[in-house]
Amino acid sequence: MKRLLDPDSLRALSRGSAVLGAGGGGDAYVTLLQALQATEDFGAVSLLDLDELPDDALIMPVAGVGATTVILEKFENGDEGVRLREQLEFVTGREVAALMAIEIGGGNALLPITWAARMGLPVVDADGIGRAFPEIPQVAMHLAGVPASPAVMTDERGNLVVFRTISGDWMERLQRAAVVEFGGAASSALFSLTAAKARAATVRNSVSKAIGIGEALAVATGSPVPALIKEMGAFELVTGKVLDVERHTTSGFVRGSVVIEGLGDDAGRLIRIELQNENLVALERGRVLASVPDLITVLDAETADAISTEVLRYGQRVTVIAFACNAVWRTERGIAVAGPRAFGYDFDYLPVEELAGATT
Repeated sequence: MKRLLDPDSLRALSRGSAVLGAGGGGDAYVTLLQALQATEDFGAVSLLDLDELPDDALIMPVAGVGATTVILEKFENGDEGVRLREQLEFVTGREVAALMAIEIGGGNALLPITWAARMGLPVVDADGIGRAFPEIPQVAMHLAGVPASPAVMTDERGNLVVFRTISGDWMERLQRAAVVEFGGAASSALFSLTAAKARAATVRNSVSKAIGIGEALAVATGSPVPALIKEMGAFELVTGKVLDVERHTTSGFVRGSVVIEGLGDDAGRLIRIELQNENLVALERGRVLASVPDLITVLDAETADAISTEVLRYGQRVTVIAFACNAVWRTERGIAVAGPRAFGYDFDYLPVEELAGATT
């Protein structure tokens, strides 16, 4: 066992997963409160390495699905994980051995811990992305050929739907349609897989990575922003204030953009970040500074806490950083699934160290 996810670890995980969320993944503070309450009520959750599980152990990846603006107000009631597990065990005829975050970004990193505490199950030190992405097929399991089906979705009322689809793209279409009917947000278990498959089809040690980021922020002396940039090997794109936010909730996503006006050494600069739940592209007067699948994160300029897309607002003093994604997303298949053209942009992906690094 790697460690028990105690309150200090959960607080560090919340801060670190918000950084890795690239603006998305759901609110990490609300889910932190849920995880703290669940572990207080039912006991700390064990974090396991995938090698500690038998090859045939069934792992249930879970996440909240929907628009992050809705997730901020439409909370889970805590019973969703139990319903997802019971239904998945019913349709597969197998017992779930551990839970996993589909994405380490934002609140979705903490969601499985809340549910695992209530069920007495461990959480594995891995996730499906190494960051947050908005669409269901944008996970390493999909790249590795692990089917999304069977998938189970539920909401806080107790509604339950089982999906069996022919592809990850169809899973995205049908689950997104159901999410809209559920009120814009729901909880889902999909891409269930054995520990043997997970060792080659997930981003390993990502929970530990997020905790490490949070711990580095907690012990940073002076301004924590430089410490975070060093920890992440990140590039600073701009420091300034939020000048304009355009954000709307549609079709189960948050879409829009934010404009940041440079201050101090960056005075006179205007940076536009376009978003779909997560920050997708950073542009300066039409020039690309960074893009998916690399991560673009907006930080509070004083505390270095990540600011998610649903709470960005005019006047906030921020620092925008960008840093490299996990290597799986820099493969030809990864770029095809989650690069700029996958989101409708008419330009090819270039690594952040070539784009932002050329100007720093």
